[in-house]
Amino acid sequence: MAEIIIMPKLGFNMDEGQLVKWHKKQGDKVSKGEVLFEINTDKTTMPVEATIDGVVLKIILEEGEFAPVFTPIAVIGNQGENPDSVLADEAKVSSTEPVVEEKTEEDIKVSANTSSNSYDFDITVIGGGPGGYVAAIKAAQEGKKTCIVESTHFGGVCLNEGCIPTKTLIKTANIYEEIKEAENFAIEGLDISKVIVSMTKLQNRKNAVVNQLVNGVKGLLIGNKVTVIEGKAAFVDHHTIAVGDKKITSENFIIATGSHSFMPPFIEQEGNTNIITSKAALELDDVPKTMAIIGGGVIGIEFAYLLNKLGTEVTVLELMENILPMVDAEVASMAQKRLEKDGIKFKMGAKVKKVQDSKVIFEVKGVENHVEADVVLMAVGRTPNTEGLNAEGIGIEFDRKAIKTDLQLKTNIDNIYAIGDVNGKVMLAHTASHEGIIAVENICGKNIQMNYDQIPSCIYLEPEIACIGMTEAQAKEKYTNVKIGKFPMIGNGKSLVEGDTEGIVKVIIDGELGEILGVHMYGKHTTDMIAEIAVAMKLEATAEEIIETIHPHPTVSESIPEAFMAAFGKAIHFL
Repeated sequence: MAEIIIMPKLGFNMDEGQLVKWHKKQGDKVSKGEVLFEINTDKTTMPVEATIDGVVLKIILEEGEFAPVFTPIAVIGNQGENPDSVLADEAKVSSTEPVVEEKTEEDIKVSANTSSNSYDFDITVIGGGPGGYVAAIKAAQEGKKTCIVESTHFGGVCLNEGCIPTKTLIKTANIYEEIKEAENFAIEGLDISKVIVSMTKLQNRKNAVVNQLVNGVKGLLIGNKVTVIEGKAAFVDHHTIAVGDKKITSENFIIATGSHSFMPPFIEQEGNTNIITSKAALELDDVPKTMAIIGGGVIGIEFAYLLNKLGTEVTVLELMENILPMVDAEVASMAQKRLEKDGIKFKMGAKVKKVQDSKVIFEVKGVENHVEADVVLMAVGRTPNTEGLNAEGIGIEFDRKAIKTDLQLKTNIDNIYAIGDVNGKVMLAHTASHEGIIAVENICGKNIQMNYDQIPSCIYLEPEIACIGMTEAQAKEKYTNVKIGKFPMIGNGKSLVEGDTEGIVKVIIDGELGEILGVHMYGKHTTDMIAEIAVAMKLEATAEEIIETIHPHPTVSESIPEAFMAAFGKAIHFL
């Protein structure tokens, strides 16, 4: 039987959509699950999949045209069926697309027929970032009537202005560097002087990657039958939020509103300063000649690496005496030396006092100095997004600027949970996603706690840094018998093949039980290897069990058992 495809309503305030692209033409066969077309909503571009097998009998709406929601735009059916007769029979017209219904307050009051009680929803998630959308999908999969409220872009900081766009730019910077080093790999005839990075094309690629992933998130939510509401939420009471002039009730809430770049008030700004945050740094149309980066944490160091590779003269100003404080000091020092060799300048122990026009004025051990830069990147951290949420107004407790939660992600109010950056515990996308799953499982009656001691961290330099667990200094503060194993990448065959043998795998072990306390890696592909250690620590594997696990050759992962063997003085491939 033929089906009429209509313009779906995919946004709370969406009245019409623009058909951007047809992936099939009239007469083409289409299978259920294939992308049929793409539309522009009021917020984003969205792919729409076919819900039946058949043939595209008729296309009504052409590319570039607009149509009100619920308007027929195509007919799919069996070969030979008459699409015009199907369209003429209004009784057969139906939308097979999951839609987001705009509800009045009265609608919401009576819409809870599948909810466990009189609330509109069982679980409502506030925020559509990597914590929020994962929590919403998990809740729906658990059979809960679920709603998600997002005020800007699905995917949060990670997909839109953090992890994904940053790594997309870094990928291009790495390829650019490899081309410049082509002679080292016996490649001749390449005129390096003609190779340049087009920032326009690079930004286009970054935007395409981001859009595809953001659209995928929205598609997953709709596919899991999560009610999507676009707008900014504010608590009215423990079981009610307001989104614009609408009120929504829920048995449980999960706050996942994320964070934003911190602009320290103690740093004065005078004159025509050109201070930007990481968000603006991802949107640069031109590569700046000089840049000063305030902050030597992950954000600052990744941008220092990226801009340096693209040709910017970079100076990093860091208040502490070492960069990357969450990384073992030995590994962080190795990374800093490599970055210095690449041309990045560091001012350690630098207390920034003022940014005046193009000058960054700082003090080191009481001596004032300054750095001049075309652009100043503020990268001193992030702060939770709670403004306008009215969390304090309904009695939610805070720990400084973050919402206070226990290890089950519950706030002081039994039916309200907080995950991701907004709880201030570990500001990483994968932490937020896992917290979302844990929060939902606890709402569903399980008793599960987060373990913040086993969260891997990745830093995308070249070579990469990946770490988990304690540093050497932390382990020696807690344990009396600590064994340290180190295996340098110069002893690893795959690293030599890759052309970069700088780096190390450093393991930290409880000498009595063989328990893995921490692993810090600096080398090629280490961000893809750290999950092995995370699994091992979760399963309480010992150093001996890692040693006894066969690792494939040739891979950089072979350095992991070698480092554990080195802790006992028995490394095979290094003296």
